[in-house]
Amino acid sequence: MTQTTVLDTRPDEQELGPTGRPRSEFPVPAPLAQHGPARIVALCNQKGGVGKTTTTVNLGAALASYGRRVLLIDFDPQGALSANVKVQTEDVPTIYELLLGSSSVDPRIAIQHTQIDGLDIIPANIDLSAAEVHLVNEVAREQSLARVLRRVTADYDVVLIDCQPSLGLLTVNALTAAHGVVIPLACEYFALRGVALLVETIEKVRDRLNPAIALDGIVGTMYDPRTLHSREVLDRVVEAFDADVLETVISRTVKFPDASVAREPILEYAPEHRAAEAYLQLARELVVRGAFA
Repeated sequence: MTQTTVLDTRPDEQELGPTGRPRSEFPVPAPLAQHGPARIVALCNQKGGVGKTTTTVNLGAALASYGRRVLLIDFDPQGALSANVKVQTEDVPTIYELLLGSSSVDPRIAIQHTQIDGLDIIPANIDLSAAEVHLVNEVAREQSLARVLRRVTADYDVVLIDCQPSLGLLTVNALTAAHGVVIPLACEYFALRGVALLVETIEKVRDRLNPAIALDGIVGTMYDPRTLHSREVLDRVVEAFDADVLETVISRTVKFPDASVAREPILEYAPEHRAAEAYLQLARELVVRGAFA
């Protein structure tokens, strides 16, 4: 009697990404025929330590490598984004001076070039922590950042805002100025708890201040496929937010803190590492989804 072998036709697990979807190939974006006006994207999460700054600097570097002109806005008083690209933050104009300055102040005075071609930044330092107190009595205080950015968007293709870990007035300013939001979400339980509140805040801003704002995606960060916890958290995010969860997932690696110590994006510090490729893929995926041209 001949024994018949029945083949398992289910998709091989290797063909599925961490989000449980088939892996996609995102094409390298075509060069731009012309530059500007920029699409403004805020990277937000009121939970600290979820990879906002790491994602901002590396997504910016990835987009710059694809020929986009990118402006980073350090909107966190800790100034970590500025430190990550080796720019001066003391005794130079910062985003704080632009927020509280008159409309006649040219924001270009605060723009600094980074070591990466096509990647610029408006830095921040601890002075920014006083901004909320000063803005409270300003007319249209939620639109202070939008007023600043209107003057420079024609010079760039992308503006990325690295928000502080809170849902205060500075973050509302970022959401009011932005066309889209990317939410970096660490694959940890406590990071997951606050996402619904952040999405609710985005909806309130859309309803009251910025009808054009869109959720461009939620990107899983600090993912460790060896742990059940990481996999379960990512599964729950996909279950709750479905298509809003990006296919690209950023895995945990010691290369990220090493790159921070070197004050370089991972694409400069370890360009051959899988983490660098992950951010290149994230840039390509967001271009395909329409977040960037």
